[in-house]
Amino acid sequence: MDERQPTAPGDIPLYCAQARPPTVHTMPQIIETVDVNVPVSAAYGQWTRFEEFPHFLDEVEKIVQVDDKTTDWTVKVAGQEREFRAVITEQHPDERVAWAVKDGETDHAGVVTFHKLSDDETRVTAQIDWEPSGFLEKLGAAVGVGGHAIKKDLQNYKERVESAPTDTGWRGDVQA
Repeated sequence: MDERQPTAPGDIPLYCAQARPPTVHTMPQIIETVDVNVPVSAAYGQWTRFEEFPHFLDEVEKIVQVDDKTTDWTVKVAGQEREFRAVITEQHPDERVAWAVKDGETDHAGVVTFHKLSDDETRVTAQIDWEPSGFLEKLGAAVGVGGHAIKKDLQNYKERVESAPTDTGWRGDVQA
């Protein structure tokens, strides 16, 4: 009997029922979380003041907000300056900000979500997918340097947001 042929109407051929290899995720994925002792609106508000990112994201040299959905970034990665344009693909006040790189040397996309734990505590989760370029970035990705950097950046963010005034950033809504 041919394993590739069903033996009766409605039977699934054996080759269809066999396990497929898992999907390979080619871009390194980083997921880090930090709990901050501020209301969700304050946590979200600080995160949406993009031009202030150099104060708590070590690799960021400068961000210019071009319009409601577009930011131009200058970063220093592995000692090399890079520039790219990021586009906000989805933004919902007090919930999430998602982005993707529109052009530049480093391909990446990500989302930061905000979860109310209590009136004065918020969980902030960053998920970033990125494509390392060059030997040093690929080596860093292989040993998890990106995850350590994001964890440190979130700790810096925690310190900043917990000591900052509670005024808010842009609260617009960008649909996916």
